[in-house]
Amino acid sequence: MKPFPTAVFHSPRRLSLAALGLSLVSAAAAAPVLLPLAQAQPAGPQTLTLVSYAVTKTAYDEITKRFAAEWKAKTGQTVTFKGSYGGSGSQTRAVIDGLEADVVNLAMAADVSKIEKAGLIKAGWQKELPNNSTPVNSTVVAFVRPGNPKKINTWQDLDNKNVDVVTANPKTSGGARWNFLALWGAITRTGGDEARARSFITGVYKNADVLPKDAREATDFFVKRNQGDVLLNWETEAILAKQKGEWTTPYKVFSPNVLTEQPVAVVDKVVDKRGTRKVAEAFARYLYTPTAQRIFVDKGFRPVTPEGKAYARGKFPAVKFFKVGDFGGWGGVDQKFFGKGGVWDQIFAKSR
Repeated sequence: MKPFPTAVFHSPRRLSLAALGLSLVSAAAAAPVLLPLAQAQPAGPQTLTLVSYAVTKTAYDEITKRFAAEWKAKTGQTVTFKGSYGGSGSQTRAVIDGLEADVVNLAMAADVSKIEKAGLIKAGWQKELPNNSTPVNSTVVAFVRPGNPKKINTWQDLDNKNVDVVTANPKTSGGARWNFLALWGAITRTGGDEARARSFITGVYKNADVLPKDAREATDFFVKRNQGDVLLNWETEAILAKQKGEWTTPYKVFSPNVLTEQPVAVVDKVVDKRGTRKVAEAFARYLYTPTAQRIFVDKGFRPVTPEGKAYARGKFPAVKFFKVGDFGGWGGVDQKFFGKGGVWDQIFAKSR
């Protein structure tokens, strides 16, 4: 990708009337003449479509405005944004089925890889931007009721028939897949084997009366509809709910926990078709700037740049993290857990 462009100013050419072989009345009269060039005009207005997972909307509402203002000041070009937000799995299918996204920011690399396999994104997208094209991280937390009446203080407390769990559906929500991986790692990363992990997760999902389609809807079920004793969701959702005054009870962050990685990619086939590649790539790079990283932090995301981490110091609880790479990466994990007939399908059949 080319660096964020700067304005270029052209000096007018100096043309001499005393050109070689030209007969002049008076050589002394042959002074340089300045012929002004037309000023370079900014490119016409463009609209970028950003497709992302549900919980990023609050951050992107602000980031897109800041980018558009800075881009206008630097290049003279007007850029507007259309945003589409929902469960990461649903958003992925929508893009593959024809939703023309210039930029995607999805809940997991596996979803971007599906768009790549559909022929819309070129191979190697992970190396186009820093940190494997991942501008933010988060983790999984537990919302509990005021006073924590069910005494939910560890992962193990979720495997209790008297605890009603709310979590989104892993078939439609990327955040829910991270929830699943967090539950799996809570056992396997602390000495338990896969048989114990299956038993534990089956018990947790038996306690889930509903499986909302995405993280935002899961929060609405727990916070607004007063369903459930505990909600598993993004740390970001808990922070936003507190900021909005929707939920003031302290949330629980269990350790060890999964460090979620939410990548961004330019959709090559779309930007080349629409002529938006330059501004789309600039916007994707902008997500790593101090301005964008601060906005992400303020909206509950864990930053990835040194400047962002310095700004976030003291704002997030310390956690012992594991990553999807510790399980072999999303390629194998997605197939093993969420593919047809995989671990999720087996557990879901037992838990219904």
